[in-house]
Amino acid sequence: MRRYGKHTDEDDIRQRPNRKGTRPRTSIRPKHEDAVEGMVLTVDRGRLTCLVDDRPVTAMKARELGRKAAVVGDRVSLVGDLSGEKDTLARIVRIGERSSVLRRTADDDDPYERVVVANADQLAIVTALADPEPRPRLIDRCLVAAYDGGLSPLLVLTKSDLAPPDALLEMYGALGVPHVVTTRDEFVDGAAAERVREHLKGRTTAFVGHSGVGKTTLVNALVPPERRRTTGVVNAVTGRGRHTTTSALALPLDDEEGGWVIDTPGVRSFGLNHVDPSRVILAFPDLVPGTENCPRACSHDEPDCALDAYVAEGHADPARLVSLRRLLATRERREGD
Repeated sequence: MRRYGKHTDEDDIRQRPNRKGTRPRTSIRPKHEDAVEGMVLTVDRGRLTCLVDDRPVTAMKARELGRKAAVVGDRVSLVGDLSGEKDTLARIVRIGERSSVLRRTADDDDPYERVVVANADQLAIVTALADPEPRPRLIDRCLVAAYDGGLSPLLVLTKSDLAPPDALLEMYGALGVPHVVTTRDEFVDGAAAERVREHLKGRTTAFVGHSGVGKTTLVNALVPPERRRTTGVVNAVTGRGRHTTTSALALPLDDEEGGWVIDTPGVRSFGLNHVDPSRVILAFPDLVPGTENCPRACSHDEPDCALDAYVAEGHADPARLVSLRRLLATRERREGD
């Protein structure tokens, strides 16, 4: 071959360098035996604040974790700079097994589920009795998410000085959900926080509720700024000692009581596309034995459902079956219906 007046052969052909490198790929991952345990307090645009030995540490997820995401409440293993000093960054290399998950989808047609909180023991559903009006369908959806994810529900009713709680409490009486009823004055003098606190000792509780019900005000009363500053949690998150609930945030109760509260962003909808109805009935142990004779894939709300005969024979309270079916039906309709 002749080019530019020179005879060339195969030896003159240059190979394009391998831009991906010549290091062979391996499936072996580092064990990170020196990793330190921590808990995720909040997540903000890919940066996670974790509590490590009582100090907040900023971290990011290691590449080897792939698509697996860490969320507030996760127990994680970290390596790197764990000093917590400004402009330092650690890496999360492992995410521990979760004991519970609070999940939601954007709406009922959205196939992508979002884990809001991990490892919470309890879900406090905060709703006002007036101004704004209560939304029972949203409460039902939060209950379904709690039962599905392994959390015990707690109902917190605010503004009882504007409207009585009787009708709403009667609606959920058959479920046996513990509840706290508060007034606006009790929010001011701290009595509301003290009565709610009795249900939180030694537990991790996630708070949910739509805008205007007093959820974040209650969380602020439970964990005042001076308590937050002793752990450095809020300063690590906002730098100003306050939180506006644009992302979930875990806050510690005082040392004597133990436990954590997790404030979550106000919800406008709570999609349940991810929920398997067969898991919801596990929250009704008195009804579970009656499902043994149900047809395969029974929705528990159809003519051949064995629960009707089971309840008719006196094995369970009929109101419990009505409550179960109402909750299962929320997966098929929106909060405002």
